[in-house]
Amino acid sequence: MQGMIKGVRTCQEILKGAILEHHQGRYVVEGRKTCSRFGCVISSSSSPTEEKGLENISVAEVLMTKGDDKVGSWLCCRSDDTVEDAVKNMAQHNIGSLVVLKPGEQQHIAGIFTERDYLRKIVGQGRSPKYTRVAEIMTDENKLITLPSDANILHAMQLMTDKHIRHVPVIDGRIVGMISIVDVVRAVVEQQKGELKRLNEFIRGEYY
Repeated sequence: MQGMIKGVRTCQEILKGAILEHHQGRYVVEGRKTCSRFGCVISSSSSPTEEKGLENISVAEVLMTKGDDKVGSWLCCRSDDTVEDAVKNMAQHNIGSLVVLKPGEQQHIAGIFTERDYLRKIVGQGRSPKYTRVAEIMTDENKLITLPSDANILHAMQLMTDKHIRHVPVIDGRIVGMISIVDVVRAVVEQQKGELKRLNEFIRGEYY
C-alpha cells in the first residue's frame, strides 16, 4: 500500500507536469499569433480551471458518492447483540464492519466489529456466534481509529496502511458513515482516470 501511495503521487506529478507543459506551450504559440495580429498581450489567466487533486478530495466527498448507503441504522449494532445477528446484518447489506454502540437510546460508541474479529475470535476459536455477544469479541473503543469527514483521501489511505485496517468510522461528533479501503482505491482510480482524460483532451486540442 505504501508503494501504491507513492505511485499515485508520482503519477499525479507526471500528469500535472505534462498538462501544464502542453498548456503553457500552447498558449505561448496562440499568444504570439494574437499579438502579431492585434499588437496586444495575452494574459495567462485564461487557463482552464484545474480539477481537484487527491490531496483536496475529502472523506465527505467520497461518502457522498456512496449515496444513501453511506449511513443508516444497519451500519451499527449494539454491544449486547449476538454475533450471529451482527453477521447477518453485515451479510444482508454487503458490508465488512459495524460500529458498535452501547446499549440504550444514546449513540455512545463502544467499538467496532469487523469480519476479522469474527474469523479470529469465533471461527478461529470454535465459539458459537449464536451465544456470543458482540461486546465479547469487538475491537474496543480505546483502540478504535476514526476519521473526521474533512480529512483528505490521501490521509485516509495512509492511516489504513499504517494501522493495517480496512474500515474506518467517520465521526463528526456523531457517526457520519464508514469508509473502507475499497472506497479509497475507487476514489484514486476515478481521479486518475480524470487526469488521463484531461491530458488526452489537451493533447487533442479540445481545451481552448
